[in-house]
Amino acid sequence: MLHLRLITPADRTDEVVKLIEGTVGTAHLAVVKGAARDPEGDVVMCDVAREAGDELIGALRAAGIDDCGSIAVETIDLSLSKRADRAEDDAPGEGADAVLWEQLTDLTHEESTLTVTYVAFLSVATMIAACGVMLDNAILIVGAMAVGPEFGPLAGVCTALVQRAPRLVARSLWALLAGFALAMVATAGFAWLMDAFGLFTEDMVEAPRPNTAFIWQPDWMSFVVAFLAGIAGTLSLTSAKSGALIGVAISVTTVPAAANAAVALSYRDFGQTSGSALQLLANLGGIVLAGSLTLIAQKSFLAWQRHRALGPR
Repeated sequence: MLHLRLITPADRTDEVVKLIEGTVGTAHLAVVKGAARDPEGDVVMCDVAREAGDELIGALRAAGIDDCGSIAVETIDLSLSKRADRAEDDAPGEGADAVLWEQLTDLTHEESTLTVTYVAFLSVATMIAACGVMLDNAILIVGAMAVGPEFGPLAGVCTALVQRAPRLVARSLWALLAGFALAMVATAGFAWLMDAFGLFTEDMVEAPRPNTAFIWQPDWMSFVVAFLAGIAGTLSLTSAKSGALIGVAISVTTVPAAANAAVALSYRDFGQTSGSALQLLANLGGIVLAGSLTLIAQKSFLAWQRHRALGPR
């Protein structure tokens, strides 16, 4: 269940109440007259089944409530109410399958911003991966992949493409490409510093490295794994199961590929540089393709489910 807290102008409260009452899957409607001060108006609260949430929020935005008042949405972790149970039963579909497009757009917009913190996380992750590839240490590679924050902009690209939001596409691509570029430059400088201290050597780059050689030797399996990870990551975002993102992060080699490309370039090993760059592109492309197709499939399924629930008119 979701909890909605609205601030509405007094002359529009009745309209909002009728809208809520007319939405299948709502319960616990409460109106507090004159309670809001900034902006002035009434406070309207209700609970709505997750599978009906996107429809109600979309209708409220279409009515302009976000312009003249406010719409706040919270997830209810526990609701002990027979009315809430009936509301979930009445709402078409299942809550786990529901997608809150406004929430997803807002989340990916926030995660797709090129900030100092984002670049710092990506740079540190790439440097950890650089240590991993030079030492041929799979544990460091896994740790670096878990630290990397790049799935946010990737999800932003997918969401923007499906929602046809070109500004979010540009914002997400900028965060993704500029972030990786800055992280790779920082990692190249880190490799130079480590070489100066004798901790990195050219022999380490040219060594066989059986545990991490796959990073600069991409094949179709690299794309397949990235594609599957893109599906899992998108589902974890739309279903609010963020724990699955850790598994997604450690299944793709975006950060290690960027790290190996930076280190190999600093030692002028152009073969490993090009192989790592191809690995990076294969992973990014696979995730974006899979994420976009997953969102399209979810959108189509939910539309079909809603049409079936309403029945012929």
